[in-house]
Amino acid sequence: MIITELLARNNMTKYRLSRNSNVPYSTLNDICNGKTNLAKCSAETVYRLSKELKVSMEDLIKDSIDGRCSFELFKSNVCHKLKNLGDIEFLIETLNNDDIRLYYEKQWYPECLYLLAMVDYISRENDIELCEDYDDLRKRRLSETIYPASVLALCAASKSDLPKRRAYTEAIPEFIRFNIVESEVRNVN
Repeated sequence: MIITELLARNNMTKYRLSRNSNVPYSTLNDICNGKTNLAKCSAETVYRLSKELKVSMEDLIKDSIDGRCSFELFKSNVCHKLKNLGDIEFLIETLNNDDIRLYYEKQWYPECLYLLAMVDYISRENDIELCEDYDDLRKRRLSETIYPASVLALCAASKSDLPKRRAYTEAIPEFIRFNIVESEVRNVN
């Protein structure tokens, strides 16, 4: 389980989790931002966080042991890679590395489908025919809609689902097809 997802599910802020679990905010923030690997934290830190988030310690660190970062960090890394390489080089590198299939085989479905959506979107933007190697995956869809953490935070702050509805209607079609809400992939810092 990834802490940012658990925070959203529990309608909790990092500050509140830090205060309630007695884990320093700076430590928690570093874990959430991928600067600190949760699996390398003390057992006491993992225990306190898992207790407060109501999940087992094993579930909390499973993804960290697998080398999996938070989905938000993954999305940011993909967008930065696109910005740095440019559209065509991004497509070439992603397809040559076969990262989409690798994520699927690891059962990292959100990452797999996000990357496939990005490839399909960039292909459409550049009027390039879709790579047929992933036609089997294009039939798949996540069972639950994934919203950006910023949208979930707005919902929590406003105590309204309006930000979710607005984000869904503004999302890029290639991402929505897989039940991923994404509206901006190029404007990254």
